[in-house]
Amino acid sequence: MMFSYKFVRLIETHADTLAAGLEKKVMFSACTSSFRTLPSHELRRRVFEIYCHLGDWLLGKNQGDIEQRYREIGARRARQNIPLAEVIQAIVLTKENLWEFLKSEAMVDRAVEILGELELLQMLEQFFDRAIYFAAVGYQDEAERLTLQEQEIVAR
Repeated sequence: MMFSYKFVRLIETHADTLAAGLEKKVMFSACTSSFRTLPSHELRRRVFEIYCHLGDWLLGKNQGDIEQRYREIGARRARQNIPLAEVIQAIVLTKENLWEFLKSEAMVDRAVEILGELELLQMLEQFFDRAIYFAAVGYQDEAERLTLQEQEIVAR
């Protein structure tokens, strides 16, 4: 637990740097191009809030709190016309940004062993995150195709 607490404090301390790094990744990723239409500070502010209060989110918030927060984020992004796949990819990038930071800052005893375990967990998470992202992309593509098909039928 002490190891985890140190990493949480490290993340919270570097929340501004982490948020700035994530903002760049999202803005320059081809998979999240719709985010470029948003005010530049919005994403950074929202992510900073999560990184800065990570301990609260991990230890103090329950599933209902997380559900409420991310339903609000999902609804806001829908109103902003950000495709679902890009919303999911932004969340994936948020987590990957955090992993990269933790790996670069891991200066503890047994660091190589711990990093090996973290790397395995990260690879598993990346696999499933990408599966989620591409399933969402496939879903969106098919939904658009079906909508166009229905419109063609009605137009006849």
